[in-house]
Formats: sequence, structure tokens, C-alpha cells
Amino acid sequence: MTANLYALFASRFPADSTACCIETHDGQYYSWGDIERASARIANLLSSLDLPSGARIAAQVEKSPEALILYLATLRAGFVYLPLNTAYRAAEIEYFIGDAEPAVFVCTPQNFGWVAQIAFKAGTRHLFTLDEGGNGRRNSGSLLARAMHHPDAFDTVEKQADDLAVILYTSGTTGRSKGAMLSHGNIGSNAQVLQQYWHWHWQAGDVLLHALPLFHIHGLLVAANGALLNGSKMIFLPKFEAAEVCRQLPRSTVFMGVPTYYVRLLASGGFDRHTCRNIRLFVSGSAPLLADTFAEFAERTGHTILERYGMSETAMLTSNPYAQERRGGTVGLPLPGVSLRLMGTDSEGRGEVCKTGEIGDIQVKGPNVFHGYWRMPEKTVEEFTADGYFKTGDVGRFDNQGYLSIVGRSKDLIISGGYNVYPKEIESVLDEIDGVLESAVIGIPHVDFGEAVTAVIVKRPEAKLTTADVIALMKTSIANFKVPKQVFFAEELPRNTMGKVQKNVLRERYALPAAGSVTPS
Repeated sequence: MTANLYALFASRFPADSTACCIETHDGQYYSWGDIERASARIANLLSSLDLPSGARIAAQVEKSPEALILYLATLRAGFVYLPLNTAYRAAEIEYFIGDAEPAVFVCTPQNFGWVAQIAFKAGTRHLFTLDEGGNGRRNSGSLLARAMHHPDAFDTVEKQADDLAVILYTSGTTGRSKGAMLSHGNIGSNAQVLQQYWHWHWQAGDVLLHALPLFHIHGLLVAANGALLNGSKMIFLPKFEAAEVCRQLPRSTVFMGVPTYYVRLLASGGFDRHTCRNIRLFVSGSAPLLADTFAEFAERTGHTILERYGMSETAMLTSNPYAQERRGGTVGLPLPGVSLRLMGTDSEGRGEVCKTGEIGDIQVKGPNVFHGYWRMPEKTVEEFTADGYFKTGDVGRFDNQGYLSIVGRSKDLIISGGYNVYPKEIESVLDEIDGVLESAVIGIPHVDFGEAVTAVIVKRPEAKLTTADVIALMKTSIANFKVPKQVFFAEELPRNTMGKVQKNVLRERYALPAAGSVTPS
């Protein structure tokens, strides 16, 4: 039996092929039969190009049903899908094309000129365009124009579970971006686990309101794959807009978002219990959810957001339970089939598994864990332990009920005066201060301490909080070596497209001492 991911999805498509698979915000309607026929045409087109086995199909296109169909067609034809962030510009695209060497690159019509110069120079054989449609018009571009001349039936290519299906490039905020290689088995097994764990209602029972981008694991491999595997309708929004989400929520049962989405929904005047009356599951991920947001959301809507934890290299690792307690500030329990441990060091520097409550490096093993980094064998070996666990680079702790809390990234660990300081711990204290909307803690080089604990705070609009106030309050709550040496106030924290705070940007911005900083004694 084939392990091709598309075949897995197709086996769960509704028997009624005229039923709606995707409905767009502007009223376009795509049936399951439309998806099957359109993906067949593009799969036939790709197969006609005489591409080598394992060829990469790169896509930097706006979100649309056709973009999702391109992903499905790539899987169906047995090639490797490579989605790229739509925010990437020339220098970044040049790197990705040079590294992945895609045989096919699909871009938007407006980017064709500069992408073509890079792609053809690098040896990419085929370049197509795909327009995002909108305003009631059907999607267009050279990819669909060429595909229309091909048959609308296609025999899905046989694949083994270990065969490569998708390459997801990491953000590269600390150096060269790495391509995480995910197999058909990695993605398929994780999707099936989440379907059961999150109680997806078989086929027509659930409707997913999809507001996430399609180039990221959250929007593609968690949200879209979940609906496809379940045979469930998706309402496709080109991007997140609070007013449009509020308009569509009553027609939906599942919503997935990043914390920023939930903050903006709470700030929307039209968001209340009535708006959420038909939703059974709100999921948050890709960045930490503030405790205040978690609590306010529950009070406003009566719904408890389900937080989960995953990454490009592993898909989803943990999740708060569906039917049991969902604990704010935690990412829940290891998913079925996932082995997750926290590793520290003993007094002699040897690795040891952490006890409950102890902070350690998160390591994971399971069928969802990727096969390695694209063309980086040394890095792959470096990131796995001798007994096969992947070192996530995250740091966390288990509570006495086995719920995992993420303390931060190991690369964000601050060593100040010889003491280890975990930014997440400091941020959780800062966020409890009256007048603080959110915070980020970073380490800045310091002549005496090695690194100085530095806080960047976004105040609530009405707050009159000062640097001296923050320092005084922190001294009453935590050990003195953890108290920020410097405090800065900002209008907002820099974030990437998935809502993660870009601490590398903050480290660059606040590297030099600034007037008004305070050094506690």
C-alpha cells in the first residue's frame, strides 16, 4: 500500500464529490471533485516536464485554493514541495534557489521579472506564475493555463513512508536557514494523531476557518492537512482580519491561530460568546500565548484556548488535552507516539534526565521527527543524540501533572555573572506587572557580567509605568541576579509572520547603552 500523503487524504474525501471542500471569503466554491481534478491536471503537467526523481517544486505564491492544490499536485506526482514565505526578497530567494536547486519555481506574476533572473541564472528549468485571484475572479497565471491542456485524471505515484515529501526552511534568525526534510510518513502520522487527539468530527461535522498562511507548518501541515484528512470543509481567508474572522466564525467549528490573532480578536468590538457559539475548538501555536490573553479569552467567550507545541523539524510534539484540563502557560502533554524528555547535566557534566520541576533541554523522538537537514549531514548528526533523540533547542520543565512549559530557546539563555537566567521566567514576572502589555527579555554583552539581563516592555495605553517602577517591583519577586540591568519601553515588539518575537532584532537594537537605563545594585 502506498504511503503517499495525497493518497491518505484522498482515502478520507467525502463520498459526495460535489460537497464543498474550500469556500473563499469572496464566495468562490471548490468541491472535492474540483480539488481532485485540478490537482490531477497540475500533477500531469509536472510529470510531463521530465523531472528527476525527488525534484523540488518551490512555491512563493499568495494564499489561495490553487496554492493548496499545487501542494497536493506535487505530492500526487511524487515530487517534493518547497513552500517559501511571501515576504522573502531577492537575496533570500537567491539563497533558497541555490541551496534547494528546485526544478520548478512558481511565483506571483508581479514577481516574475526579478525571480526569473535569479532562477534561470541558478539553473532552474521551469518557472510558472500563479495569481492569487480575488475580487470574484478565478485564479490565473501560466501554471493553470498550461495545466488546463492536461487530463483531469491522474494515478497517484507510489511512495514509501520514508520518501521525502516537503522541505520547510527554518527562519534563519541565528544564521544560515536550514531545510528540514519531512517525509510522507512524518506528516501523515502526525496528521492522524492530531485528528484523534483533537476530536476532529468525521467529515461533514467540522468546518475549519483557515486564516493562517500556507507557507508555514501551522497553516499547511496542521490546519489544512487536518481538514483534508478529515474530509472537512475549509473557509479560506487570504489573511487574518479580525472583522472578517468574526463574520465567519458562526459558520465554523474549528479555528487555529497565532497568539496575535487572539489578541486582535479580543480588541474587536464584535467578538463575544455569540460570535463563537458554534466553535468547538480554538487552537493556538507558533509563539507563546500570554496568560492574560488566555484568561481574558476564556472569560469573554467561555472557550479555553488549546495550546500546542511543534516545530518545522518535528511537526506537533505536545498538546493540551481536548477533553481534560487545558493549562494556561503550558503546551500540554506529549502526543501519543512521541517520546519527549528534558535533559540537564549532573555535577560532573554528564547528561541526565531532569526531574519534575527541573529545567532542561527538550529532546524528542517519534515517527513525526524529520529525517535531517537538506544537504547538511554534519548539522543533522550534531542535532541528534546517540540514542536517536532530536535536540529541539528549546528549554522547558514538566509540572507534577506532566504538562510541559516552554522556558525559552537554549540560544536565548542568558549567562549573567556566572548564573543561568531563562528569559521566559523573567517575562512571566514582568507580564504580571500592572501596566505591562507584553515583554521580551534578552541578554546584552556587558563588561562585568558577561551578559546583562535586559527587558523590553510594551506598556498598556493608559499605563504610567517607569523604569524605576519595574526595577523595584522585580526586586520584590525574583533573585537579584535575574533583575534586568536595563529596561527599555517600546511601542511594539518586532515579530515574524507567525507572531514570534524576533529577539535577534532586539539584541541588535539595544546592544548599546541608552539613556534612562537603570542598573540595580
